[in-house]
Amino acid sequence: MLKFGILSTAKIAREHLIPAIQQAEGASLEGIASRDAGRARKMAEHFNAPQSFGSYEEMLASPDIDAIYIPLPTSQHVEWAHKAITAGKHVLVEKPLALKASEISKLIRARDKAGVVVSEAFMVTYHPQWLKVRELLKKGTIGTLRRIESSFTYFNKDAGNMRNQLELGGGALPDIGVYPTVCARFATGMEPQYANASVEFDPDFKTDRYASVQLSFDGVDMSFYVSTQMANRQTMVFHGDKGFIELSAPFNSNLYEGDEVRVHNAKHNDTRTYRFTGINQYRLEVEAFCRAVAGRKQPVFTLEESVLNQKVIDAIYKSGKSGKRVKI
Repeated sequence: MLKFGILSTAKIAREHLIPAIQQAEGASLEGIASRDAGRARKMAEHFNAPQSFGSYEEMLASPDIDAIYIPLPTSQHVEWAHKAITAGKHVLVEKPLALKASEISKLIRARDKAGVVVSEAFMVTYHPQWLKVRELLKKGTIGTLRRIESSFTYFNKDAGNMRNQLELGGGALPDIGVYPTVCARFATGMEPQYANASVEFDPDFKTDRYASVQLSFDGVDMSFYVSTQMANRQTMVFHGDKGFIELSAPFNSNLYEGDEVRVHNAKHNDTRTYRFTGINQYRLEVEAFCRAVAGRKQPVFTLEESVLNQKVIDAIYKSGKSGKRVKI
């Protein structure tokens, strides 16, 4: 059993990752750490974790912890991932791992020196619906892929929320812009070459609240928009000359219509539906991570892939600032 320690009492840990760890094969919840010992103890008791820690450093020093899950604010991810790696722990860190692609290099060096598994927590890459999309594209089910379209939006103007705090790494692109990019890259196996974007910033929060993005792959165009101040929406479509593929819940599995991949033929008079029920993509993520740590042949989202994805986000920001097309 891989014994996990949770670095903070963040909402995503409480609602998603801790339940996933407790359900997953090969994983166990060993401890909760917080800068507030009382909060750590209360959460540990709630989830029946054997240990609580009154500081992050105390958890990293514990020989009882094998792996660290980091759901801290984005601006602290690289710092604490590096400390956990240096302490000899395997690390699963929430997305986005970094705010600049260049920040990830020191994590790669530390990982290689420590010989541990380190992965950015892109749970979507473990969901069977995305494995199915990748398979369908590879088989040429919709012919030659020409265009990808996507959206990811929600409405949140809470000044106290980290997503609206610039110093904590808030903004639409770090929080949700990473999803259309990673899913397009994962499904096609291709890397975008150029980015052209318009990015709008909130006048009070100073974080980006809306971005309209064009990415150019080799022979494939992608268009998507993300926003933290629009009505909830998630879409993703892959359009070829012999049909198109659309997903009902591309990012937040089971949140909207349930998880379906729909394949439409060229005349749009025949639709094949692949339905995925009862899927917990966080559990699949944890189980894959555990298998990778155990040395089994299990692909996980690597730091090298994190660099490639963050380079896209960096280029989008650069294009939004300059108003010009930017090479990725």
